[in-house]
Amino acid sequence: MNDRANALLQQIKGGLVVSVQAYPGEPMRHPETMAQIALAAQQGGAVAIRCQGLADISAIRGQVDVPVIGLWKDGHDGVFITPTLRHARACMMAGADIVALDATRRPRPDGLTYAQTVAALHEEGAVVMADCGSFADAVMAAEAGSDILSTTLSGYTGERPKTDGPDFEVLRRIVAEFPNHPVLCEGRIHTVDQARQVMEAGAWAAVVGTAITHPTSITKWFATAVQEGVAK
Repeated sequence: MNDRANALLQQIKGGLVVSVQAYPGEPMRHPETMAQIALAAQQGGAVAIRCQGLADISAIRGQVDVPVIGLWKDGHDGVFITPTLRHARACMMAGADIVALDATRRPRPDGLTYAQTVAALHEEGAVVMADCGSFADAVMAAEAGSDILSTTLSGYTGERPKTDGPDFEVLRRIVAEFPNHPVLCEGRIHTVDQARQVMEAGAWAAVVGTAITHPTSITKWFATAVQEGVAK
C-alpha cells in the first residue's frame, strides 16, 4: 500500500462515509443535485462521499474536500458495480480518489479476474475498495491486494441472506480474519444505533446511503409508520 492510499485511509478511519446516489428516473437524478447533497453531507460530518456515475463523480469532486469513492453501475444483473477495468479507469479520470469494484467471485464482463483488475489499477496509482458479498469474497479480495474490504454486496448475491439491517455476522468475521485491514460496513445501516454498533464491531468506517440521502425511502418509512398508527 502506497503513501497516498495510507493517507486516504487515515482520513476515513473511524468516520461516516455517506453514499450519495439516486436511481434512474428519480427527481434527484442530476449531477448538480448530487453534488449539493454531497456538500451538505460533508458539512454534517461525512469523512468521505461514495457516488455513482462519471458525471456525479466529477460534480461531487468539484464540491467537496473529503475523499470521493467512485463507482460506475452498468447493467442490473451479475457484476455491474464498476464491472470492468475500463469502467474503473473512467472513474479515476472523473476524479475518484478511491474506486469501488464488485469484488465477488463471479465472472467479470471483460474476462479479467478480479486480481488482474486490481493489479492493473494499482500500477496506475488507484486505491481500490472491494465490494464483497460474503466472507469468501473478502478472502479473495484481500489476497488480490484490495486496499479496502467492504460488506456492500452482502445479501445481494445469493450467498448471504438479506438481513434486516447490517450483516453483523459477516462484518465480524471479516474483521476477525483481517484485523490489520480496513473493513468498511456498508448495507442497510438505517439507524444511528446500527451505525454505532458496526463501529463497535470493529468496522474501519460506516457507509450510510439510503437513510441519509434517499428521501423517497425515508418518506415511505414514515408514511408506513403513520398508517400503521392510524390502523390501531
